[in-house]
Amino acid sequence: MTTKGKRTQAVHGGTQRSQWGELSEAIFLTQGFAYDSAEQAEARFIQSGPDEYIYARYGNPTVAMFEKRIALLEGAEDAFATASGMAAVNGALSSCLKAGDRVVAARALFGSCLYILETILPRFGVEVVFVDGADLAQWEEALAPGARAVFFESMANPSLEMVDIEAVATLAHAAGAVVIVDNVFSTPVFSRAIEQGADVVVYSATKHIDGQGRALGGVILGSREFIRGTVEPYLKHTGAAMSPFTAWIMLKGLETMDLRVRAQASSARAIAEAVSEHPKVTAVSYPGLPTHPQYDLAQRQLGGAGGTMVSFVIEGGKEAAFAFCNALEIVLISNNLGDAKSIATHPATTTHQRLKPEQRASLGISDGMIRLSVGIEATEDLVADILGALSAV
Repeated sequence: MTTKGKRTQAVHGGTQRSQWGELSEAIFLTQGFAYDSAEQAEARFIQSGPDEYIYARYGNPTVAMFEKRIALLEGAEDAFATASGMAAVNGALSSCLKAGDRVVAARALFGSCLYILETILPRFGVEVVFVDGADLAQWEEALAPGARAVFFESMANPSLEMVDIEAVATLAHAAGAVVIVDNVFSTPVFSRAIEQGADVVVYSATKHIDGQGRALGGVILGSREFIRGTVEPYLKHTGAAMSPFTAWIMLKGLETMDLRVRAQASSARAIAEAVSEHPKVTAVSYPGLPTHPQYDLAQRQLGGAGGTMVSFVIEGGKEAAFAFCNALEIVLISNNLGDAKSIATHPATTTHQRLKPEQRASLGISDGMIRLSVGIEATEDLVADILGALSAV
């Protein structure tokens, strides 16, 4: 399937059918597997073949189909599916780090990612240095002493600041570091992170991959050596494996992901343009608009797309932001993103609430900021809903 288009791979890639020839992928709801003989069991524990299984925490046919399919879409050699997006972030980092190692990371990160880097990794003797992700000079200076890994979101949550994957990867590789990219906001539809120099790509499959609010999941993608030699031993022994039923949901999500994400991105651009002209909006961040400070990078890195997320600041701080959220009729208030339903989030009091005020300020998260995850509803309905809610401020 490697010569087929992404949309075709998203429907057919990695499919394995049983003797029954089922059209939709089968769900293998089993935690264990039986062997034809004791000798076969012994051989499988010594070295399992590509379609041989031992225990669901190690691997499962339904999960394997999802891993193969998402690896094809991302252009990676292999993948390991996890129980959540944060399990994927933690697994990618912890599996390759040890006491005394050094990590350089962008400071604009999701709150749980910051917790791993600020609190958990230093607890085990890993040094973590934070830089401004958009400032290549800071990356160069921080990487000069060397590093084991670098970590960043290709599009930051919630500011939508972009990190130049190719440029940072060049600096990181020269310093001997593994490049680990959290690519959730860029989506597997628009991403070319592996091609642009990332060694490891992490997704919360909960977001655009499922994209329909049904299940938690995550995935780590990279070289076969890294996934099977570094990630798999760590995750199969620490237990963050994806369930077969979740993998089936993710397979179904992949089938329509390209259609959903492109529709979401089209509406996101229309919404960003509409709110940019509103007198109560003081700032808008959308990588697909020429007004975004990294518009040229976004065009190059995302193939001309702007993504499914829009961030904007409403004059009047928290009170105005809350009034806006409470006046919405179609857009829902939640802390999720990448869903078929449009979602408004107030980061300062939810996803980034645990950060100190000065930290939020340094990341551009003001009390008036709204993070909008654009769904697949009619574009004109969403624009009308958002402009109507702004009129209530």
